Amino acid sequence: QLQLVESGGGLVQPGGSLRLSCTASGFTLDSYAIGWFRQAPGKEREGVSCINSRGGSTNYADSVKGRFTISRANAKNMVYLQMNSLKPEDTAIYYCAVYIPTVQAMCRLTKGFYAYWGQGTQVTVSS
Repeated sequence: QLQLVESGGGLVQPGGSLRLSCTASGFTLDSYAIGWFRQAPGKEREGVSCINSRGGSTNYADSVKGRFTISRANAKNMVYLQMNSLKPEDTAIYYCAVYIPTVQAMCRLTKGFYAYWGQGTQVTVSS
């Protein structure tokens, strides 16, 4: 079964940092753009960031620009989301997923373009 697996979530104080990791079960990630999404209680799942297959192109939601950094290590079959200056409004379950379109344009943060979602990792920002 093809699936992504997230890790690295936890409880952090406002202003703190966390690094989330995403890896694959059953396939390698190096041919795919990967996206990170999050879903807070009672809200829709929203796109956070995505990165193309080689790591040369990235896209960020306005709410996280300048605070979050997406990267990948294809040799390790990993994609990362470094989150700095965390705010209480960043509290959510964070998911990674595979970007399905194969066009060589910048990946988009539209949920319908993604598949093979992981189970998510909880991030809680609270004092």
